[in-house]
Amino acid sequence: MQSSGSASDKQRELPLVLPGDEPDAGDRSEPESVHLTSLMARVLSRDNLSRALKQVRRNKGAPGIDGMTVDALPGYLREPWPEIRQRLVAGTYRPQPIRRVMISKPQNGERPLGIPTARDRFIQQAIAQVIQGEWEEAFHPHSYGFHPGRSAHQAVRHAWSVIRSGKDWVLDLDLEAFFDRVNHDRLMRRLQSRVTDKPLLRLINRYLKAGVCIGGDHDADTGRRAPGRAAVAGVGQRGAG
Repeated sequence: MQSSGSASDKQRELPLVLPGDEPDAGDRSEPESVHLTSLMARVLSRDNLSRALKQVRRNKGAPGIDGMTVDALPGYLREPWPEIRQRLVAGTYRPQPIRRVMISKPQNGERPLGIPTARDRFIQQAIAQVIQGEWEEAFHPHSYGFHPGRSAHQAVRHAWSVIRSGKDWVLDLDLEAFFDRVNHDRLMRRLQSRVTDKPLLRLINRYLKAGVCIGGDHDADTGRRAPGRAAVAGVGQRGAG
């Protein structure tokens, strides 16, 4: 349904993550004593947070363990965001555990899917928008999955051009249960090769180790795979958003 343009409609669309960026006149709150590193400053910038909020709402997705929908996120962020932002700056923010659900695979069986809370999805999106630029040049020029400005249609067009050039072999590979088994330590070492911002790396590592809720039970040890349980990397698993 198209918006009528009323004041209430516009208010709902406002980037409600902005309170806390700058203190209001007469605000007696203490100034931030922690140095805001360059990458973290970009993550928490007004424009980046606004884009992240809009993207998370476009992505939709099921609620996490707290039951909050992405549509309820802007209203929720009105009051607690300044405190959340301060914890992100100070390095004391702790992500909430991921809700794990099982979804059917196209062929047979099921696979686990990790669903972060709407709040953590919003922060993850803000992080991804910044560090993605540090990595884009490292990807193969014909890598089309989950890249800005790339699409499956482009991949099909490239495949047809390769076929027309005379090549007729197709190799189809799938990394089974990659997100269940990815080694977090190796993943962080690779990330450190291009991202040197220690506070941001610490936050990403906390997301990887945030734990999983399975039927109401919290498994905090997601760094290694245990029988019947899956470690879900919150940052980077686009299906979760």
